[in-house]
Amino acid sequence: MNGLTAHRFDRNELAGSLSDLGTLLPLTIALVLINSVPLATTLLVVGGLYVFGGLYYHLPIPVQPLKVVSAVAIASQLPVETIAASGLILGVILLILAATGAIDLVAKVFTRPIVRGIQLGLGMILMIKGVEFVAAPELILNGPAGAPWLNPVVGVIGAVIVLIFVENKRFPAALLLLGFGVLVGLTLGERPEMQLENSGLVLIPPDFSHFWNAFFLLVLPQFPLTIGNAIISTRDVAITKFGEAKSARVTLRALLTSMGVTGLISGSIGAMPVCHGAGGLAAAYRFGARTGGSNLIIGVIAIVLALLFTDQALLVLTLIPKSILGVLLFFAGLELARMIIDTKGKWDLMTALAIASVSVATSNMGIGVLAGFAMQGIIIAKQHLSAGDID
Repeated sequence: MNGLTAHRFDRNELAGSLSDLGTLLPLTIALVLINSVPLATTLLVVGGLYVFGGLYYHLPIPVQPLKVVSAVAIASQLPVETIAASGLILGVILLILAATGAIDLVAKVFTRPIVRGIQLGLGMILMIKGVEFVAAPELILNGPAGAPWLNPVVGVIGAVIVLIFVENKRFPAALLLLGFGVLVGLTLGERPEMQLENSGLVLIPPDFSHFWNAFFLLVLPQFPLTIGNAIISTRDVAITKFGEAKSARVTLRALLTSMGVTGLISGSIGAMPVCHGAGGLAAAYRFGARTGGSNLIIGVIAIVLALLFTDQALLVLTLIPKSILGVLLFFAGLELARMIIDTKGKWDLMTALAIASVSVATSNMGIGVLAGFAMQGIIIAKQHLSAGDID
Protein backbone atom coordinates (compact mmCIF):
# COMPACT_ATOMS: atom_id res chain seq x y z
CA MET A 1 0.00 0.00 0.00
CA ASN A 2 1.20 3.49 -0.80
CA GLY A 3 0.17 6.99 0.24
CA LEU A 4 -3.07 7.47 2.09
CA THR A 5 -4.31 4.06 0.95
CA ALA A 6 -2.00 2.69 3.66
CA HIS A 7 -3.99 4.49 6.34
CA ARG A 8 -7.32 4.02 8.04
CA PHE A 9 -9.32 6.79 9.68
CA ASP A 10 -11.87 4.82 11.70
CA ARG A 11 -12.79 4.93 15.38
CA ASN A 12 -10.10 2.40 16.29
CA GLU A 13 -7.40 4.57 14.74
CA LEU A 14 -8.84 7.57 16.58
CA ALA A 15 -8.80 5.61 19.85
CA GLY A 16 -5.21 4.53 19.29
CA SER A 17 -4.18 8.08 18.43
CA LEU A 18 -5.34 9.29 21.85
CA SER A 19 -3.89 6.41 23.86
CA ASP A 20 -0.51 8.01 24.58
CA LEU A 21 -1.93 11.20 26.11
CA GLY A 22 -1.05 9.83 29.55
CA THR A 23 2.62 10.38 28.70
CA LEU A 24 2.33 13.42 26.47
CA LEU A 25 0.00 15.70 28.45
CA PRO A 26 1.46 15.70 31.99
CA LEU A 27 5.02 16.50 30.89
CA THR A 28 3.90 18.99 28.26
CA ILE A 29 1.67 20.89 30.66
CA ALA A 30 4.36 20.91 33.37
CA LEU A 31 6.99 22.25 30.95
CA VAL A 32 4.58 24.94 29.77
CA LEU A 33 3.60 26.09 33.26
CA ILE A 34 6.91 25.66 35.11
CA ASN A 35 9.55 26.25 32.42
CA SER A 36 7.59 28.63 30.16
CA VAL A 37 7.98 26.39 27.12
CA PRO A 38 5.69 27.92 24.44
CA LEU A 39 2.60 25.74 24.11
CA ALA A 40 1.52 26.65 20.57
CA THR A 41 5.04 26.22 19.18
CA THR A 42 5.34 22.87 20.94
CA LEU A 43 1.98 21.65 19.64
CA LEU A 44 3.05 22.61 16.13
CA VAL A 45 6.26 20.58 16.42
CA VAL A 46 4.43 17.61 17.97
CA GLY A 47 1.74 17.71 15.30
CA GLY A 48 4.27 18.04 12.50
CA LEU A 49 6.26 15.00 13.63
CA TYR A 50 3.06 12.98 14.09
CA VAL A 51 1.95 13.80 10.55
CA PHE A 52 5.38 13.03 9.10
CA GLY A 53 5.51 9.75 11.03
CA GLY A 54 2.12 8.68 9.73
CA LEU A 55 2.92 9.55 6.12
CA TYR A 56 6.39 8.02 6.10
CA TYR A 57 6.25 5.01 8.42
CA HIS A 58 2.60 4.06 7.69
CA LEU A 59 2.41 2.94 11.33
CA PRO A 60 1.34 4.66 14.59
CA ILE A 61 4.88 5.76 15.47
CA PRO A 62 4.43 7.94 18.58
CA VAL A 63 5.67 11.38 19.54
CA GLN A 64 6.62 11.84 23.19
CA PRO A 65 8.52 14.35 25.32
CA LEU A 66 12.13 13.48 26.07
CA LYS A 67 11.41 12.02 29.50
CA VAL A 68 14.75 12.53 31.24
CA VAL A 69 15.15 16.01 29.78
CA SER A 70 11.62 16.91 30.85
CA ALA A 71 11.94 15.47 34.36
CA VAL A 72 15.26 17.18 35.11
CA ALA A 73 14.15 20.47 33.55
CA ILE A 74 10.93 20.51 35.56
CA ALA A 75 12.60 19.51 38.84
CA SER A 76 15.39 22.08 38.41
CA GLN A 77 13.16 24.74 36.82
CA LEU A 78 15.65 25.20 34.00
CA PRO A 79 15.06 28.05 31.54
CA VAL A 80 13.44 27.27 28.22
CA GLU A 81 16.66 28.21 26.40
CA THR A 82 18.56 25.39 28.16
CA ILE A 83 15.81 22.92 27.24
CA ALA A 84 15.96 24.11 23.63
CA ALA A 85 19.75 23.72 23.59
CA SER A 86 19.39 20.07 24.66
CA GLY A 87 17.15 19.44 21.65
CA LEU A 88 19.75 20.95 19.32
CA ILE A 89 22.63 18.97 20.80
CA LEU A 90 20.76 15.67 20.79
CA GLY A 91 19.50 16.34 17.25
CA VAL A 92 23.07 16.77 15.99
CA ILE A 93 24.25 13.60 17.75
CA LEU A 94 21.38 11.52 16.35
CA LEU A 95 21.94 12.76 12.80
CA ILE A 96 25.66 11.93 13.06
CA LEU A 97 24.82 8.40 14.21
CA ALA A 98 22.44 8.03 11.25
CA ALA A 99 24.71 9.56 8.61
CA THR A 100 27.85 7.64 9.60
CA GLY A 101 26.11 4.33 10.24
CA ALA A 102 27.54 4.29 13.77
CA ILE A 103 24.10 3.33 15.05
CA ASP A 104 24.71 -0.18 13.69
CA LEU A 105 27.68 -0.54 16.06
CA VAL A 106 25.75 0.97 18.96
CA ALA A 107 22.82 -1.37 18.28
CA LYS A 108 25.08 -4.40 18.76
CA VAL A 109 25.62 -3.32 22.35
CA PHE A 110 21.86 -3.16 22.91
CA THR A 111 21.28 -6.91 22.77
CA ARG A 112 17.84 -8.53 23.05
CA PRO A 113 18.06 -8.92 26.87
CA ILE A 114 19.01 -5.22 27.17
CA VAL A 115 16.09 -4.17 24.98
CA ARG A 116 13.65 -6.41 26.85
CA GLY A 117 14.94 -5.03 30.14
CA ILE A 118 14.38 -1.47 28.95
CA GLN A 119 10.85 -2.37 27.88
CA LEU A 120 10.10 -4.11 31.18
CA GLY A 121 11.60 -1.30 33.25
CA LEU A 122 9.83 1.46 31.36
CA GLY A 123 6.60 -0.53 31.44
CA MET A 124 6.82 -0.91 35.21
CA ILE A 125 7.62 2.79 35.68
CA LEU A 126 4.60 3.73 33.56
CA MET A 127 2.38 1.37 35.55
CA ILE A 128 3.60 2.79 38.86
CA LYS A 129 3.14 6.35 37.64
CA GLY A 130 -0.34 5.41 36.43
CA VAL A 131 -1.27 4.12 39.88
CA GLU A 132 0.10 7.33 41.44
CA PHE A 133 -2.08 9.39 39.09
CA VAL A 134 -5.15 7.37 40.03
CA ALA A 135 -4.41 7.70 43.76
CA ALA A 136 -3.78 11.47 43.59
CA PRO A 137 -6.25 13.77 45.37
CA GLU A 138 -6.39 16.27 42.47
CA LEU A 139 -8.93 15.49 39.78
CA ILE A 140 -7.36 17.85 37.24
CA LEU A 141 -3.66 18.25 36.39
CA ASN A 142 -2.25 21.21 38.35
CA GLY A 143 -5.71 21.81 39.74
CA PRO A 144 -6.76 22.15 43.39
CA ALA A 145 -7.30 19.10 45.56
CA GLY A 146 -11.00 18.38 45.88
CA ALA A 147 -12.75 15.47 47.54
CA PRO A 148 -9.91 12.95 48.09
CA TRP A 149 -12.06 10.04 46.95
CA LEU A 150 -13.24 11.52 43.64
CA ASN A 151 -10.13 11.07 41.48
CA PRO A 152 -9.49 7.45 42.59
CA VAL A 153 -13.15 6.53 42.00
CA VAL A 154 -13.00 8.03 38.50
CA GLY A 155 -9.82 6.04 37.88
CA VAL A 156 -11.34 2.74 39.03
CA ILE A 157 -14.37 3.29 36.79
CA GLY A 158 -12.00 4.13 33.92
CA ALA A 159 -10.01 0.92 34.49
CA VAL A 160 -13.22 -1.12 34.44
CA ILE A 161 -14.19 0.52 31.13
CA VAL A 162 -10.83 -0.48 29.62
CA LEU A 163 -11.04 -4.06 30.91
CA ILE A 164 -14.54 -4.49 29.47
CA PHE A 165 -13.94 -2.88 26.08
CA VAL A 166 -10.21 -3.35 25.44
CA GLU A 167 -10.83 -5.95 22.72
CA ASN A 168 -14.01 -4.31 21.37
CA LYS A 169 -13.48 -2.78 17.93
CA ARG A 170 -17.00 -1.37 17.69
CA PHE A 171 -16.67 0.59 20.93
CA PRO A 172 -12.92 1.29 21.35
CA ALA A 173 -11.84 1.39 24.98
CA ALA A 174 -9.70 4.53 24.67
CA LEU A 175 -12.55 6.57 23.15
CA LEU A 176 -15.01 5.48 25.85
CA LEU A 177 -12.39 6.14 28.54
CA LEU A 178 -11.54 9.63 27.30
CA GLY A 179 -15.19 10.47 26.63
CA PHE A 180 -16.00 9.52 30.22
CA GLY A 181 -13.00 11.52 31.44
CA VAL A 182 -13.91 14.69 29.55
CA LEU A 183 -17.50 14.43 30.82
CA VAL A 184 -16.22 14.19 34.39
CA GLY A 185 -13.78 17.04 33.81
CA LEU A 186 -16.47 19.31 32.42
CA THR A 187 -18.97 18.60 35.18
CA LEU A 188 -16.78 18.12 38.26
CA GLY A 189 -13.37 19.56 37.43
CA GLU A 190 -12.26 22.79 39.06
CA ARG A 191 -9.54 24.10 36.79
CA PRO A 192 -7.18 26.80 38.05
CA GLU A 193 -6.61 30.10 36.30
CA MET A 194 -3.63 29.57 33.99
CA GLN A 195 -1.74 32.49 32.50
CA LEU A 196 0.84 31.43 29.93
CA GLU A 197 4.06 33.41 29.91
CA ASN A 198 4.71 32.49 26.27
CA SER A 199 1.36 32.43 24.47
CA GLY A 200 0.99 32.06 20.71
CA LEU A 201 3.63 30.93 18.23
CA VAL A 202 6.61 32.24 20.19
CA LEU A 203 10.15 31.48 18.97
CA ILE A 204 12.82 31.22 21.68
CA PRO A 205 16.20 30.21 20.20
CA PRO A 206 18.98 29.40 22.71
CA ASP A 207 22.34 31.15 22.84
CA PHE A 208 25.68 29.45 23.48
CA SER A 209 25.63 30.21 27.21
CA HIS A 210 23.01 27.48 27.67
CA PHE A 211 24.76 24.63 25.85
CA TRP A 212 27.13 23.59 28.66
CA ASN A 213 24.35 22.98 31.19
CA ALA A 214 22.17 21.43 28.52
CA PHE A 215 24.81 18.86 27.62
CA PHE A 216 25.75 17.75 31.13
CA LEU A 217 22.40 18.12 32.90
CA LEU A 218 20.06 16.96 30.13
CA VAL A 219 21.70 15.30 27.13
CA LEU A 220 24.08 12.89 28.89
CA PRO A 221 21.42 11.28 31.13
CA GLN A 222 18.90 11.28 28.25
CA PHE A 223 21.11 9.64 25.62
CA PRO A 224 21.01 5.98 26.82
CA LEU A 225 17.22 6.07 27.08
CA THR A 226 16.90 7.70 23.65
CA ILE A 227 19.00 5.04 21.96
CA GLY A 228 17.59 2.13 23.92
CA ASN A 229 13.90 3.05 24.04
CA ALA A 230 13.13 5.64 21.37
CA ILE A 231 15.26 4.03 18.66
CA ILE A 232 16.10 0.36 19.17
CA SER A 233 13.11 -0.62 21.31
CA THR A 234 10.66 1.25 19.07
CA ARG A 235 11.99 -0.69 16.09
CA ASP A 236 11.68 -3.93 18.07
CA VAL A 237 8.08 -3.24 19.12
CA ALA A 238 7.14 -2.32 15.54
CA ILE A 239 8.46 -5.64 14.23
CA THR A 240 6.89 -7.61 17.08
CA LYS A 241 3.44 -6.04 16.74
CA PHE A 242 3.20 -5.37 13.00
CA GLY A 243 5.67 -7.78 11.37
CA GLU A 244 8.80 -7.23 9.29
CA ALA A 245 7.00 -6.28 6.08
CA LYS A 246 4.83 -3.53 7.55
CA SER A 247 7.75 -2.26 9.63
CA ALA A 248 10.17 -2.08 6.70
CA ARG A 249 10.44 1.71 6.92
CA VAL A 250 10.91 1.73 10.69
CA THR A 251 14.69 1.41 10.49
CA LEU A 252 17.19 2.61 13.05
CA ARG A 253 18.50 5.26 10.65
CA ALA A 254 15.01 6.49 9.79
CA LEU A 255 14.06 6.86 13.45
CA LEU A 256 17.34 8.64 14.18
CA THR A 257 16.79 10.98 11.25
CA SER A 258 13.20 11.92 12.04
CA MET A 259 14.11 12.54 15.68
CA GLY A 260 17.34 14.34 14.79
CA VAL A 261 15.72 16.75 12.34
CA THR A 262 12.89 17.42 14.79
CA GLY A 263 15.46 18.06 17.52
CA LEU A 264 17.10 20.72 15.36
CA ILE A 265 13.73 22.34 14.65
CA SER A 266 12.43 22.26 18.22
CA GLY A 267 15.77 23.43 19.60
CA SER A 268 15.97 26.32 17.16
CA ILE A 269 12.57 27.72 18.14
CA GLY A 270 12.35 26.81 21.82
CA ALA A 271 9.73 24.07 21.59
CA MET A 272 9.61 21.00 23.83
CA PRO A 273 12.17 18.36 22.70
CA VAL A 274 10.41 15.21 21.52
CA CYS A 275 11.21 11.66 20.52
CA HIS A 276 9.58 8.43 19.46
CA GLY A 277 9.08 5.67 22.03
CA ALA A 278 8.28 2.01 22.50
CA GLY A 279 5.69 2.73 25.19
CA GLY A 280 3.67 5.00 22.94
CA LEU A 281 3.73 2.46 20.12
CA ALA A 282 2.64 -0.32 22.46
CA ALA A 283 -0.17 1.88 23.77
CA ALA A 284 -1.39 2.79 20.28
CA TYR A 285 -1.45 -0.90 19.31
CA ARG A 286 -3.18 -1.92 22.57
CA PHE A 287 -6.01 0.56 21.99
CA GLY A 288 -6.63 -0.23 18.34
CA ALA A 289 -4.26 1.71 16.05
CA ARG A 290 -2.91 -0.34 13.14
CA THR A 291 -1.90 2.26 10.54
CA GLY A 292 -0.39 5.71 10.23
CA GLY A 293 -3.90 7.11 10.11
CA SER A 294 -3.83 7.42 13.88
CA ASN A 295 -0.77 9.67 13.59
CA LEU A 296 -2.48 11.88 11.03
CA ILE A 297 -5.54 12.24 13.27
CA ILE A 298 -3.66 13.32 16.40
CA GLY A 299 -1.18 15.35 14.35
CA VAL A 300 -3.91 17.42 12.71
CA ILE A 301 -5.60 17.94 16.09
CA ALA A 302 -2.34 19.27 17.56
CA ILE A 303 -1.71 21.58 14.59
CA VAL A 304 -5.26 22.96 14.67
CA LEU A 305 -4.95 23.65 18.41
CA ALA A 306 -1.63 25.41 17.80
CA LEU A 307 -2.84 27.61 14.96
CA LEU A 308 -6.46 28.36 15.82
CA PHE A 309 -7.01 27.78 19.53
CA THR A 310 -3.77 28.81 21.20
CA ASP A 311 -5.32 30.59 24.17
CA GLN A 312 -7.84 27.80 24.78
CA ALA A 313 -5.46 24.88 24.11
CA LEU A 314 -4.27 24.47 27.70
CA LEU A 315 -7.85 24.47 29.00
CA VAL A 316 -8.79 21.87 26.39
CA LEU A 317 -5.83 19.67 27.38
CA THR A 318 -6.67 19.88 31.09
CA LEU A 319 -10.22 18.63 30.65
CA ILE A 320 -9.00 15.06 31.07
CA PRO A 321 -8.88 13.99 34.75
CA LYS A 322 -5.55 12.92 36.19
CA SER A 323 -6.80 9.42 36.98
CA ILE A 324 -7.90 8.87 33.37
CA LEU A 325 -4.37 9.72 32.22
CA GLY A 326 -3.18 7.30 34.89
CA VAL A 327 -5.30 4.49 33.47
CA LEU A 328 -3.83 5.13 30.01
CA LEU A 329 -0.32 5.06 31.49
CA PHE A 330 -0.99 1.83 33.37
CA PHE A 331 -2.29 -0.14 30.39
CA ALA A 332 0.43 1.26 28.10
CA GLY A 333 3.02 0.11 30.63
CA LEU A 334 1.38 -3.30 30.94
CA GLU A 335 1.46 -3.80 27.15
CA LEU A 336 5.15 -2.87 27.08
CA ALA A 337 6.17 -4.93 30.12
CA ARG A 338 4.52 -8.10 28.82
CA MET A 339 7.03 -8.25 25.97
CA ILE A 340 9.40 -9.88 28.47
CA ILE A 341 7.54 -13.18 27.98
CA ASP A 342 9.66 -14.21 24.99
CA THR A 343 12.93 -13.90 26.95
CA LYS A 344 14.60 -17.29 27.20
CA GLY A 345 17.59 -18.39 29.22
CA LYS A 346 18.48 -17.70 32.84
CA TRP A 347 21.17 -15.11 32.12
CA ASP A 348 19.11 -13.18 29.59
CA LEU A 349 16.25 -12.99 32.08
CA MET A 350 18.62 -11.88 34.86
CA THR A 351 19.95 -9.07 32.66
CA ALA A 352 16.45 -7.88 31.82
CA LEU A 353 15.35 -8.04 35.45
CA ALA A 354 18.46 -6.17 36.58
CA ILE A 355 17.64 -3.28 34.23
CA ALA A 356 14.00 -3.23 35.27
CA SER A 357 14.64 -3.43 39.03
CA VAL A 358 17.33 -0.72 39.05
CA SER A 359 15.23 1.49 36.80
CA VAL A 360 12.23 1.20 39.10
CA ALA A 361 14.30 1.61 42.27
CA THR A 362 16.03 4.76 40.99
CA SER A 363 13.23 6.02 38.70
CA ASN A 364 16.03 6.48 36.17
CA MET A 365 16.13 4.38 33.01
CA GLY A 366 19.67 5.55 32.22
CA ILE A 367 21.02 4.04 35.45
CA GLY A 368 19.02 0.90 34.75
CA VAL A 369 20.59 0.54 31.30
CA LEU A 370 24.07 0.95 32.82
CA ALA A 371 23.21 -1.79 35.33
CA GLY A 372 22.20 -4.02 32.42
CA PHE A 373 25.49 -3.41 30.64
CA ALA A 374 27.33 -4.23 33.89
CA MET A 375 25.35 -7.45 34.27
CA GLN A 376 26.05 -8.38 30.67
CA GLY A 377 29.77 -7.75 31.22
CA ILE A 378 29.76 -9.99 34.29
CA ILE A 379 27.98 -12.75 32.37
CA ILE A 380 30.45 -12.55 29.47
CA ALA A 381 33.40 -12.64 31.89
CA LYS A 382 31.90 -15.63 33.69
CA GLN A 383 31.42 -17.47 30.42
CA HIS A 384 35.03 -16.82 29.41
CA LEU A 385 36.27 -18.05 32.79
CA SER A 386 34.13 -21.16 32.49
CA ALA A 387 35.51 -21.79 28.99
CA GLY A 388 39.04 -21.38 30.37
CA ASP A 389 38.38 -23.94 33.09
CA ILE A 390 37.23 -26.42 30.48
CA ASP A 391 40.36 -25.85 28.40
